[in-house]
Amino acid sequence: MKKPCESKLGGAALLMLYVLTAMPAMAALSGQERKIVAAIDAEQPWAVDFLEQLVNINSGTRNLPGVTRIGALLRPQFESLGFAVVWVPMADAERAGHLIATHRGRSGAKRLLLIGHLDTVFEPDSPFQTFARKGALASGPGAGDDKGGVVVMLAALRAMRTAGTLRDANIEVVLTGDEENAGTPIGISRRDLVAAGKRADVALDFEGLIVLDGQDMGSISRRSAGSYVITAHGVTAHSSEIFNPAVGDGAVFELARIISAFRAELPEANLTFNIGVMAGGARAEFNADATGASAAGKTNIIPGVAMANGDIRALTVDQEARVRQKMQAIVARHAPRTTAEIVFGESYPPMAPTAGNRAVLTRLNAINADLGMPPMPELDREVERLFLRCNGS
Repeated sequence: MKKPCESKLGGAALLMLYVLTAMPAMAALSGQERKIVAAIDAEQPWAVDFLEQLVNINSGTRNLPGVTRIGALLRPQFESLGFAVVWVPMADAERAGHLIATHRGRSGAKRLLLIGHLDTVFEPDSPFQTFARKGALASGPGAGDDKGGVVVMLAALRAMRTAGTLRDANIEVVLTGDEENAGTPIGISRRDLVAAGKRADVALDFEGLIVLDGQDMGSISRRSAGSYVITAHGVTAHSSEIFNPAVGDGAVFELARIISAFRAELPEANLTFNIGVMAGGARAEFNADATGASAAGKTNIIPGVAMANGDIRALTVDQEARVRQKMQAIVARHAPRTTAEIVFGESYPPMAPTAGNRAVLTRLNAINADLGMPPMPELDREVERLFLRCNGS
């Protein structure tokens, strides 16, 4: 890791300290803060070695034993810091489970929630499996998202213990095992995280930050992440009858009409929508988890069915509801002799920008200044997609 990464580790600990104690921003580090930074520097080799251990264990979301193994490796780390740790199985959501660690400090102190995840997008069949280090740089599945984040969290907590600031802190940690591919129903898979959020005064997520043109950005909002499936049906007949009033346009043209109308009519600020997989023919169907499809037909047969699945992301609840209504209206228009429907899947809700979130970023930038680091501008949601394109969220 580069030296700036050491400062960010220290920054995480100082931010937790500031939140928990309402300590004002200072032009120079206090004695406790200097202890935190020194502890981070001293433990840098431990942080890199432990990150390598985590990365070299495959914990793709659907690799349930691997995710469980990561949880077992992390458990003693939190217990050694005085946290009470429980493993919450998620068999009902077809996922491994979540690790929840609770540190009870001084009565009445602010309650801080730290969020991370155990899983990665790289399943056991991925060729990307091992930690590799080249000088100050390292790579590997989950090295940044989010095993690196969990190591940052632990390093910050260990530094707080060294400085004596952890003892009185009320901190709850929730490390989910299905962030990259949420278990269903979300009411079960996100139950414990939602409950922890309601108990907390402030929540900090330890995902990797967004860097644009070399500038660290501050995220104060998050768009939703939802899915949908469009299914179109048409009359099957010989291809020479296509567009005949008695036969109509067929399922594939109906699906194409819908997708083209989405592209023309839906775009607006802070919204994205995408089609991921399509299939059409005399027969078409998705596989069990809708990551692929199969279809059969002939060029001289008008297809009777066409399907597409997609992704929708919005910044506010109102925006998502409005766009869904537009999508439903487009689907309902129907080309001649066709039918179609759109079914929306479960969605991560959006987190719109708030004054409270901006206040946390302001506090973080005060810490950046104390550490001699540049301020982090507020992330524009319009450019967030540049980061998502890189890390696959």
